[in-house]
Amino acid sequence: MTKAEIINRIAKETGIDRTTVRVIVEAFINDLKDTMTQGENIYLRGFGTFKVKKKAKKVARNISKNTSIVIPEHYAPAFKPSKSFIKAVAENVKQPVE
Repeated sequence: MTKAEIINRIAKETGIDRTTVRVIVEAFINDLKDTMTQGENIYLRGFGTFKVKKKAKKVARNISKNTSIVIPEHYAPAFKPSKSFIKAVAENVKQPVE
């Protein structure tokens, strides 16, 4: 599902025009990004948690050049779904759509 499909679905279900829904969805996504770039986690009860995870420094291999490279310590976004969300997906999805 794309952002445009989400916007269309919300507009259809709520009766709000697509332009307004687009502004709201964009604002939500931008606020999510801004909050996480400041190092804060976002908790959505019943859905999941958007976390900022600290990744440790590690040594990796560049197999095309057969060399080792050091990847410095860094932060990365992650999502952890809630137990109820995991259960709902497990019980309802029969065949994933690709």
